[in-house]
Amino acid sequence: MACNIATGRKEVTCKENLGGIKNVYLFNYDKSMYGDLTQASGLITAWDNSGTADVYKIELQGTGNSFDEAGEVSRENGTVLYGQTLTIALKQQDPLTKDFLNTLGKGRPHAIVEDYNGTFRLAGQENGLDAQVSTASGSAMGDLSGYTIALTGQERDLSPFVTPSLVVAGGIFDVMTAEIDLN
Repeated sequence: MACNIATGRKEVTCKENLGGIKNVYLFNYDKSMYGDLTQASGLITAWDNSGTADVYKIELQGTGNSFDEAGEVSRENGTVLYGQTLTIALKQQDPLTKDFLNTLGKGRPHAIVEDYNGTFRLAGQENGLDAQVSTASGSAMGDLSGYTIALTGQERDLSPFVTPSLVVAGGIFDVMTAEIDLN
């Protein structure tokens, strides 16, 4: 039966794990993309998109950036799904970022999340993500003046890991198509 567990897990012995996310790579929703993935044991090892996806990298620093998944199980309905929440804090407000976020809020993007351990996860794999954008001026001089973006989605499985060579420059995405230059 496909739902019977078949393995355990040993405790991690080394203390070398880090929290937080380093970069987020956003690309437009593509329904056909879901069938173009080669997965083995929760890892995407090949992606037959022939470099057609435009990918937009968002560099992140500091706190306020996270990627969380929560299982929702209904024994009555016989269902299980995973809610995904990607939270991003962008410092500083400007017209170019405002336009980008207006567009983001109207779409249903996919996201690849890169954490500080060098791992990549695909969020919104099958259904895409919805973006809720908030602006804040802060009330004290040391507060965030910028944007907070919550990208949320629901998927049938936990987000798969992605082989790093598929994401970094020279990979099939040949990251990064464009970025907003605030300098």
